[in-house]
Amino acid sequence: MKKDYTPEKELLFLALGGSGEIGMNVNLYGCDGKWLMVDLGMTFSGDQYPGVDLVFADLDFIEERADDLLGVVLTHGHEDHIGAVPYFAAELGVPLYATPFTANLIKRKLDEAGIANKIELNIIPEDHGSFELGSFEITYLPLAHSIAEGNALLIDTPYGRIFHTGDWKLDEEPIIGSPTTEEELIAIGDEGVDVLVCDSTNAFNPNPSGSEGAVHRGLMAEVAKHRGKRVLVTTFASNVARLQTLGDVARENGRQICVAGRSLDRIIEVAQDNGYLADFPDTVDFDTAMGLPRGEVMIVATGGQGEPRAALSRIAEENHPLELVSGDVVLFSSRQIPGNEISIGRIQNRLAARGITMVTDRQSEIHVSGHPGRPELEALYSWLRPELLVPVHGEMRHMQEQARIGRTSNIPTALVQQNGDLIRLAPGKPGKLAEVRAGRLVLDGDIITPADGDSISMRRRLSRDGMMMVVLDHKLAPTIEAMGVPLDEDMPEFIQEACNDIETAIRKLKGKARQDRSDIMEAARLAARRAAQRWSGKKPQVRVIMHAEAG
Repeated sequence: MKKDYTPEKELLFLALGGSGEIGMNVNLYGCDGKWLMVDLGMTFSGDQYPGVDLVFADLDFIEERADDLLGVVLTHGHEDHIGAVPYFAAELGVPLYATPFTANLIKRKLDEAGIANKIELNIIPEDHGSFELGSFEITYLPLAHSIAEGNALLIDTPYGRIFHTGDWKLDEEPIIGSPTTEEELIAIGDEGVDVLVCDSTNAFNPNPSGSEGAVHRGLMAEVAKHRGKRVLVTTFASNVARLQTLGDVARENGRQICVAGRSLDRIIEVAQDNGYLADFPDTVDFDTAMGLPRGEVMIVATGGQGEPRAALSRIAEENHPLELVSGDVVLFSSRQIPGNEISIGRIQNRLAARGITMVTDRQSEIHVSGHPGRPELEALYSWLRPELLVPVHGEMRHMQEQARIGRTSNIPTALVQQNGDLIRLAPGKPGKLAEVRAGRLVLDGDIITPADGDSISMRRRLSRDGMMMVVLDHKLAPTIEAMGVPLDEDMPEFIQEACNDIETAIRKLKGKARQDRSDIMEAARLAARRAAQRWSGKKPQVRVIMHAEAG
């Protein structure tokens, strides 16, 4: 291995995102001096990044080697697999590859970013479409998932064959699409699979993920229970099969369908452009929906994860043209993504306070996961019979659990890695070669910046402890403004004491320090901060501004 990590006559794997976390999937394969990227996703920010919405993998490793990158292959259209494309595709400067539905979603993102004419976007036929990039031969294999055109990738190289699952599940009634069959997967296993790189999200689930067909029946029965009531269903916008089901459910129950959420509008349009949702009923606008008898409308809305600006949140706050009243029903046809519990609970509490009935997948079969439970993992292992299992797409606990399942299912080797671990898959014994930088970037306003940069660190400190501004006039008399320091009732007394402390600290300066502006400002800063800590227990950020003629 060269120090610049150029792949030689070998097969390498490196996750820059998605291994050790759920979301932000970015995977690299390397051989014969070149790299192939699989997926380029993002994740949504939590409280650890105040004021930030989007988080990306740091692509510094591959950006430095962009001349050796052959292309980016996208497995499917979820944001954690394609969401970073408009932010990094131009800089990477390589072709993109996707099946039609995913390509349409990407094209719209590139159009919105104004870079569509700068990016080569190649559309690969959905069913077993194949192409070559350098030493890599890539074949798309449709698998069931919670979006149209979920795909695994069969990647053939001179040094081994990889089955990269993407996000997947087994579903005998997928509603949308025709997944690769058990017989076809067994045939692939018969040909030989050296490495299985596999989704770990639901490794702890002892049960199969369930079928979209069962959800179809569950939603049909649930909506039928609520005759005469206005029903709202919230689901993931990208789940085209679920949208097909909801269209059928509305029609069978004599309800008109009203869609609330731009992402839903976009997905329906893209789906219909690609031959899906051909018989989806015509939708009605908000005013028409509100004018219909309550039992003759079904609203499909975004916001089931508690997003504050989404339709469901605004409806719960009575800040939307669509209205619900006591006795109406909200069906949560979606799973609760870890980390969103508080925001989802907040919306559900608002709805409950208004007497609105809520039904989740815990009460009725109105949602199934798009990721494999243990029985599905074991089935895939038995069909493909890989020599090596590399768990991805999960937190460390999920990946370790999948490795354990793999070992008990007679896979010879399971290798648990995490973001930044450069591993050799072949030839020879698989193992870690090096650890490279695999940090995070955030979209802060319009700027992409390091997640551990000064601006985010300062924002965390400000949100925790507040801030004080100290202004020293030409006689070094201080004026203080405190923001976010928890001394509302005692603020006048605190400011007076802090000013006295600052004046005392400045008077105590000796020698040259009495005339040195930086020494004076530092004495004032420390005195103000100590006063704040004494009064509040907080250590606010303190900024001192000194009059030009002072000192």
